This record gives sequence, C-alpha cells and structure tokens, in this order.
Amino acid sequence: MPSRTAVIKRKTKETNISLRLDVDGVGCYEIATGIRIFDHLLSQLSRHGLLDITLSATGDDPHHLVEDVAICLGKALQEALGDKRGIARMADATVPMDDAMAMVAVDLSGRGYARLELGFAENDMFGFPTDLVRHFLETLAIEGRLNLHVLIHCGANDHHRAEAIFKALGRALDQAMRVDERRSGELPSTKEWIEE
Repeated sequence: MPSRTAVIKRKTKETNISLRLDVDGVGCYEIATGIRIFDHLLSQLSRHGLLDITLSATGDDPHHLVEDVAICLGKALQEALGDKRGIARMADATVPMDDAMAMVAVDLSGRGYARLELGFAENDMFGFPTDLVRHFLETLAIEGRLNLHVLIHCGANDHHRAEAIFKALGRALDQAMRVDERRSGELPSTKEWIEE
C-alpha cells in the first residue's frame, strides 16, 4: 500500500503553518501552536487516532490560528487518503472523560458537513474560548470533506467535554480510514464514486 501521508504548508498575513500527517502512524506528535490547551487537544487527536502529526503554527490571534490549523488538517486528510479505495469510510466512537461523554461519528464521504451538539457551559478553558472548538470542527469537516456528527451526552467541565471530543474524533477517524482487505481496493460506495 502506498504511503498515506501529506505535507501541507499555509502562509498568510495572519498565520504561518507547517503540517505533516501520517494516517498510518502510531500516535506520535510534535505540536506547537503557542496555545497550550489547543496543543493538548490536538495531541489527544493524534494519540487516540494513531495519527502521526508534526505541526508548527503561529498566528496573529487564536481564531485565525485555530481556523487555519483546521484547514490544513482537513486538506492533509484529503491528500493522504487519496481516492479512498478500500477504506471502511464510516465509523463512530463514544469516549468518557471523567464527568463528560462525547460521541463522534464520521463518514469520509467527500461531502463536508458538521452537526454539533456541544452544550458548552462556557467555563474556564485557560483563556481558550469554547466556541473555537466548534469552529475547528466545522472547518475540519468542510476542508476534510467529511460528514462529522458530535454529541456531548453529559459533562459539567468544558475541558473534559473538549478532550472527550478530540479523543473520540481520533478514534472514529482511525476506524474510518482503516483499509479493509475484504474490500480488495474497491470504493466504499454503491455508486462507485466518492466526491473529490
């Protein structure tokens, strides 16, 4: 099987991002965005999704930085997966984190759509607005051209809610991207077409 990796670079007046992604990794990461809680959440995505991620990102404000990291990660997923032959395509994961529980379902359909029921309480996340979690997920779904459904079942602590989301997202992506030998390289679609 060819290497399923991607390197994405994005430099604008607002951000400078360099990202390397290996979807067949072991969960190794080197992540530096300058926003500690965001680094922490992305490291959960890497570790629990078995994605090897090397990311260096700087930006003029957290909103632009989070958005552009999501753009780069979405593009990297698209590039690394190629034509998506043989992959499982759809998967879900439910992950608890202390008081919180998150369910994430993905379909690597080629059609970007996000339905998010997050219910954040707007409590402290070390100065990181919880709305940036929503914005990251929506942007990732659009740029990664995937259906993404996220539901927080319960939880009072926003940090725990966010961490459960990123862990569940990693696990769901890992399962959806796995190559199923029974598919013999076929496209996982009855119409023999996945949107590009």
